Amino acid sequence: MALRNRSRTALLALSLLTAGPVAGQAPAPLPLRLSFAEAVRRASGEAPAVELAGLRTDEAQARVRQARGVLLPSLSATGGWLDRDFNSKAQGISFPGVPTVIGPFTAYDARLRVTQTLLDFSGLARVRAARAQATGAGAEGGAVAEGAAAGAALAYLRAARATAVVAARQADSAIAAELVGLAQAQKAAGVSAAIDVTRARTQLVAAEGALLVARNQLDRARLDVTRALGIDPSTALELTDTLSAALPDAELPAAPDAIVSLALAQRPDLTAELARGDAARTAKTAITAERLPRLDLAADYGLSGLTPALSVGTRQVGVQVTIPILDGFRREGRAAEQAAVARESDVRVRDLRQQVRADVAAALLDLGSAEAQQGIASERLRLAADELAQARERFAAGVAGNIELIDAQASLLRARDTDIDARFAAATARVALARAAGRARSLH
Repeated sequence: MALRNRSRTALLALSLLTAGPVAGQAPAPLPLRLSFAEAVRRASGEAPAVELAGLRTDEAQARVRQARGVLLPSLSATGGWLDRDFNSKAQGISFPGVPTVIGPFTAYDARLRVTQTLLDFSGLARVRAARAQATGAGAEGGAVAEGAAAGAALAYLRAARATAVVAARQADSAIAAELVGLAQAQKAAGVSAAIDVTRARTQLVAAEGALLVARNQLDRARLDVTRALGIDPSTALELTDTLSAALPDAELPAAPDAIVSLALAQRPDLTAELARGDAARTAKTAITAERLPRLDLAADYGLSGLTPALSVGTRQVGVQVTIPILDGFRREGRAAEQAAVARESDVRVRDLRQQVRADVAAALLDLGSAEAQQGIASERLRLAADELAQARERFAAGVAGNIELIDAQASLLRARDTDIDARFAAATARVALARAAGRARSLH
């Protein structure tokens, strides 16, 4: 009896441990509810690639400050103590009575020195070149943000498609289970053979296997969304938007020519290439301006003497003109290099303009085709559902075997997949059109 009581106590403790969380234990975190617009916003502003692009822009802005520093005043302070002697004859002093070695003696000196560039055409051009490079870095950051927004949008749509596929496979499993029950009822009534039950069960097993595959694909798609957003892959996601006809939207003009004009004005990759060409041309101007005279001002003031108490104020003011004459033709080589870089950028700009037009045209073609296919797929899904309903009625009435019913079930499965694929194709075409127009970050 005691052994039985101890066994019951152990079973009760085990059941309490496995039944649920212990009192006071923190509940599981709620999933992150994520809309399509929120995913795009996060990716375009917080994705790691976008953050890195922002840092590169900061680096370019810092180089502007470095280039500007050459034109601004420079102030320094020095202080020193000296104890020395020297050879008078080495200095050209050979008068009678002057000793050969003079000293030792000490000297103290404390001084402030300021320098200011008064005129430097090359420095001014280098500042302009640095600003053009910073503009290009900012445009490149915009291009990275556009790519991140489009990538997150596509990842979200793939996850929404996977969610729709899971729902379709669940509906397939429910229909297959219903048809198994119908086949068993028909067999029990004596109007159907045992093979009909076997066929129905085979379809149910196949539907359950397809559901497992669909759920795995959904989990993988959610992982892709977390990577596109740069968040912890273990974060549980709940997508609040479905693969509907209204997803996504970027508020683009209706006319193709207007979309092309918008793309030529707003595509950040084109803007970045234009800025790179401008930077190369400005750098060439800066190199050419190095041949011009440069005017600098230098002044200092300080105290100097044999002892601190005997120190007196001294000063110096000077203006210096520097005229470059020859540097071994290195300047000409650097200018030729920048000229080649500018011509290379012009070629890329011309090609990018053509690419913009091609991207918009291709996206419009894909969108028109996908929207037409979406209407056909919707009608096919309706007809497949009607076919399955009629086949079920015929089988229930005993006027047909379940081969016809299984064929109708397979037709409905294909129609569901076709409808999901058509909606996904239309959504991805809208993303492609927004990116072609340079408006991926405005997707919602």
